[in-house]
Amino acid sequence: MNNFIKPTRRVLLSLIFSISLGGCLGIPENMEPVQGFELDRYLGTWYEIARLDHSFERGLSNVSAQYSQREGGGVTVINRGYDESKGSWDDATGKAFFIGDSSVGQLKVSFFGPFYGAYNIVALDQETYQWSLVVGPDTEYLWVLARSTSLEKPVLDRILSMARSYGFNTDELIIVEHDQT
Repeated sequence: MNNFIKPTRRVLLSLIFSISLGGCLGIPENMEPVQGFELDRYLGTWYEIARLDHSFERGLSNVSAQYSQREGGGVTVINRGYDESKGSWDDATGKAFFIGDSSVGQLKVSFFGPFYGAYNIVALDQETYQWSLVVGPDTEYLWVLARSTSLEKPVLDRILSMARSYGFNTDELIIVEHDQT
């Protein structure tokens, strides 16, 4: 029975995420996705440094995303986080595709069927691909991602300053703890 519950929770998390963003493939008015984006350099593991709170990630720490090339095109996305209250890991597997040109950091992502949400990379360390600022279709969705589990304070401060200038309430950000292996 326990094996049935865990996959069901993952499907529910994915469904909630997809429905909450489903059909919302835009980008907030005052933002543009990065240009000169290189998917090959973006693939691999990214760690969530900060995020705005949403039910599909509530209570999760040690959150990471693994991006890999999908056979036949697109990107496979595996999101993983630790649920302290259950003492176990939760993961969700999805797929992402570019909305337009692949040199523009604007994708649509789905964790459940035909429902897609916006994945807009609005800031990126384009020199070394060590951090990115990802937003959804509006200022309710924001993630700061990095290649390591932390960012130097001046770098994080600069990213959060950008987010504030875009209209995000950075006072509500959750700084993600990374203490599990």
